[in-house]
Amino acid sequence: MREIVLDTETTGLDPYAGDRLIEIGCVELENHIATGRTYHQFINPERDVPEDVVKVHGITTEFLQDKPVFKDIAAEFLEFVGDAPLVIHNAVFDMKFINAELTWANFGTIPDTQAIDTLIIAKKLFPGSRVNLNELCRRFGIDNSKRTKHGALLDAELLAEVYLELLGGREPGLILGTAQKVSVLEAKAETEIKIQKPQRPPRPEIILPEEAANHEAFLKTLKNPMWLN
Repeated sequence: MREIVLDTETTGLDPYAGDRLIEIGCVELENHIATGRTYHQFINPERDVPEDVVKVHGITTEFLQDKPVFKDIAAEFLEFVGDAPLVIHNAVFDMKFINAELTWANFGTIPDTQAIDTLIIAKKLFPGSRVNLNELCRRFGIDNSKRTKHGALLDAELLAEVYLELLGGREPGLILGTAQKVSVLEAKAETEIKIQKPQRPPRPEIILPEEAANHEAFLKTLKNPMWLN
């Protein structure tokens, strides 16, 4: 089962308001385990990178000046991805940018159904908890000390580890084969420990003779008990 863990960095939040991709990072998985193959590319957005965004990822306009534009790397990117499922944290955001760039470069878009959104998976598994990448790394004990700023390839590498933990961890029973992808919740259910509690027979009630005599004496003190009417 081949999957691609993907992350991007951008100049802002909305490609249709003028924002562009500036970095793509991909990590290849086989049966949920990283193979060592990666794809990483900085991209010239042909516009300035706002200063408030530079504070997030550290990628400046000057750094990107000599990098290729998206249309020149689109074919290589699509060849690496192929038809593999894309594992993305907040897939709606990244897919919107990727497909906008592919459209402007006159390439076919990637179906949204090809994406697996780990943000949705994490929200289902940990309702009410914070589920950004840093918090998930802390929850699963994944070292993210190198993540002083956002970076597409580093974040994709961390997400690959988080994704494995969301599937249930490094248990042999989770390598489910290549024939069919089992859903995350099904995979979790298959590996849960089911505690079997033995059924005990009802305990017999034992009344001592003196208790029965005391009860009989008490009943005789009642006036016109309803069970005699």
